[in-house]
Amino acid sequence: MHVARRLLSLVLTLVVASVLIFCVIEVLPGDPAAFMLGMNAQPEAVDALRAQMGLDAGLVSRYFTWAGGLLTGDFGASYTYRVPVAELIGDRVWVSLPLALYALLLSTIIAFPIGIIAAMRRGKAADYGIMGATQLGIAIPNFWFAMFLVVIFAINLRWVRAGGFPGWEDPLAAIGALTLPAIALALPQASILARIMRSALIDTLDEDYVRTARAKGLSQGGVVRGHALRNAMIPVLTIIGLQFSFLLAGAIIIENVFYLPGLGRLLFQAINQRDLIVVESTVMLLVMAVVVVTFLVDMAYAIVDPRLRR
Repeated sequence: MHVARRLLSLVLTLVVASVLIFCVIEVLPGDPAAFMLGMNAQPEAVDALRAQMGLDAGLVSRYFTWAGGLLTGDFGASYTYRVPVAELIGDRVWVSLPLALYALLLSTIIAFPIGIIAAMRRGKAADYGIMGATQLGIAIPNFWFAMFLVVIFAINLRWVRAGGFPGWEDPLAAIGALTLPAIALALPQASILARIMRSALIDTLDEDYVRTARAKGLSQGGVVRGHALRNAMIPVLTIIGLQFSFLLAGAIIIENVFYLPGLGRLLFQAINQRDLIVVESTVMLLVMAVVVVTFLVDMAYAIVDPRLRR
């Protein structure tokens, strides 16, 4: 029953999101046909291009045509590139998705151990040092950190390329091209996740069952591994889910800094070119990813905490 309710909520959320996305983007000023033909275009030419692009139909009719296409995987054709939107998104999702997963992996690898160490050393020098470092990591803008990484590792040391993406024909080169962007994205997310891990673990270590485990002679490490860590994971899972959604949908600046052909760069270019069908479909895809990830995180709660299965 819980899964059915969550699925119904997921579907309703996507329907409402599609209506809002379509209406907000369609009411933005600027005519795509007039933009494509230029300022000196004749009104007859603009009207003919609008009819060719399907923009002469009513707003409601265009919404149902677009939404029906989403259900069948037909996102329409780009006004600017004159190719299927699904093809544009498909080419670029294989940059943005690996980048988001790479950054999330780095963030988790960094955050978990330092968050656990800070909780176990609460009030000591290690705790203060880690909290200070994570505060600095949150405060540094990721685009500034990205440019810093480019200057150090690409320009001065020449260890990696400054930008661009070679494709997945050479996996090692592709991973190398994504490494600096992933580090730039992972730093603030690791800082946030480490602080959440520390806070959740400290709250769990103060519970009665943890004190009972200590009274039975378990070491601090044994208590954390066997009892506290799993019960502290619910808020951590929530943040991981939110971070993946942010990394997938919010990497526009980083993709532009490193000249990566990802979804963020595609969305940025489509907005500048008034390519509404690309903007609507890309934003809807990102919203869908956020909603699905949130649903999966909800399902993961029951795995981590068996009490939630009831």
